[in-house]
Amino acid sequence: MFKNTYNYRNKIILLPAIPVLLLIVVLVWSVITGQYPLTLKSLLSGDTMSIDEKVDKIVASMSKTEKIGQMVMIGIQGTKVDDDSLYMLNQYHMGGVILFDRNMESPEQVKQLTSDLQAQSNEKVPLFIGIDEEGGDVVRMAEKLTPPPSQKEIGATGDIEQAKTWAIKTAKSLKDMGINVNFAPVADVGSNDKRSYSIDTNTVIDFVRAATEGYQQENIIYSLKHFPGIGKGRVDSHVDSSSIDVAKEVLMAEDILPFKTIIDENDPNDYFILVSHLKYPALDEEYPASLSSKIMTDLLRNELGYKGIIITDDMEMGAVANHNDFRSIGVKAVKAGADIVLVCHEYKHQQEVYLGLLDAVNSGEISQERIDESVKRIIKVKLLHLYQ
Repeated sequence: MFKNTYNYRNKIILLPAIPVLLLIVVLVWSVITGQYPLTLKSLLSGDTMSIDEKVDKIVASMSKTEKIGQMVMIGIQGTKVDDDSLYMLNQYHMGGVILFDRNMESPEQVKQLTSDLQAQSNEKVPLFIGIDEEGGDVVRMAEKLTPPPSQKEIGATGDIEQAKTWAIKTAKSLKDMGINVNFAPVADVGSNDKRSYSIDTNTVIDFVRAATEGYQQENIIYSLKHFPGIGKGRVDSHVDSSSIDVAKEVLMAEDILPFKTIIDENDPNDYFILVSHLKYPALDEEYPASLSSKIMTDLLRNELGYKGIIITDDMEMGAVANHNDFRSIGVKAVKAGADIVLVCHEYKHQQEVYLGLLDAVNSGEISQERIDESVKRIIKVKLLHLYQ
């Protein structure tokens, strides 16, 4: 039944005997029954439906497991599509992949990798393929590309157009390699490292707005981060949790205002909002933002009116991973309002998040209606930006 095992950081994963066997079964079934797998093109061909009608039609054609897969974005190992990544895409129908330096050797190799990933994805919808290309210290394959300066360096020029110019350059470079989501710009005000444009809220707004214009011009999906703002944080959430202990009024007037501005001005289908793992006692005394319904649903959805995709920060970061098991962490995030759960590194953790969500839907802890709500948002963005 299984071809081999894969030992990654002492975590054993059983891999499928052969995706080819599954393909043979599908082909034989198709010949016998005359029924062929639905593709996006076959679903939408020859119609004059509105975008929302198309979304409804696609979502109605998807199985429960396909829908849940759309709500998980994963990292893979290696520079080629191999048995491990094939298994994750075919078995769990993962809806997105985020790339790191471990996946990238050259622009040509990345272009081949993204093409191969898309070829192996669910035929009904393409993959989100994302990257963190903020600039400064947070870039990928720096020796082979021309990385943008840090946002702090761009902000220090005082030239707002620089933010747009670098967003356009970055977007063009990523698109050439088949990458369709950039987890940038950082909309935080005054973080301790070089990731913020400024310590001044209005300056951050101006530069973030310009960057989003650049990404929109090149039709690449961008992601504002890290809602509701980590500029006042003092502990790296990759390591462990921490709290930002200021009043809601301060957060709204300073940290949240750049996010609110873009929400008010931009099309929600052009970007994600990535939610941090920090705690904000003035907003929620119990849960970090990425697990908080008070922050993601009550504040971001209802009070600020954001209608687009909410994605968590990486669930393997210490701020949440040290205090939760992976089987339940995705369930908590989705129940709180997240549309996509990001799990960047270990296949075992990605499987646990997916299976936890599947169990929750099967048991009724998460309703099918709640899953459909997120999947419709995801499919709409994919139709608008990824389907040609």
